[in-house]
Amino acid sequence: MNRIRVEFTTEPFVIGRTPEHAKAAEMAAAGAGLETEFGPFGTSAVGDRAEVMAALPAIVEAAIDGGAARISFQVTTSDSVPRKPGIHDALERLLLRVEVEMGAGLEELSREDKQRAVKVLEERGAFNLRGSVEDVADRLGVSRFTVYNYLNATS
Repeated sequence: MNRIRVEFTTEPFVIGRTPEHAKAAEMAAAGAGLETEFGPFGTSAVGDRAEVMAALPAIVEAAIDGGAARISFQVTTSDSVPRKPGIHDALERLLLRVEVEMGAGLEELSREDKQRAVKVLEERGAFNLRGSVEDVADRLGVSRFTVYNYLNATS
């Protein structure tokens, strides 16, 4: 079976609330029978090639009708596109959620806010994932030793 993943972002983006155009685009994808995952910075939809290609015009139309000024797409073509996001996506979803809650990219945060972000990530189990300390450090713009120091400070 030939599966395709399309990831799309609608703009303008508003931190703290979901714009109507983003909801409308996701509903159009789901209404076309695609498997969708709605995230803070975009939506992914997966399905058979013919289903995805047929759904694209409806997704664009729904987003524009909902007030989108810009729609960006990324299409991945592969027979190995998974049916559901795997564990490898878990850390990225946690990081994105914390960025939305903090109101800025993790690298842009003050030292105190970075410490708070690390505490939130720890509470949500982010550091149970293999390699997560390095990935979090990269996202924060600090060393892994700094992340360990933040973790020790919250213990």
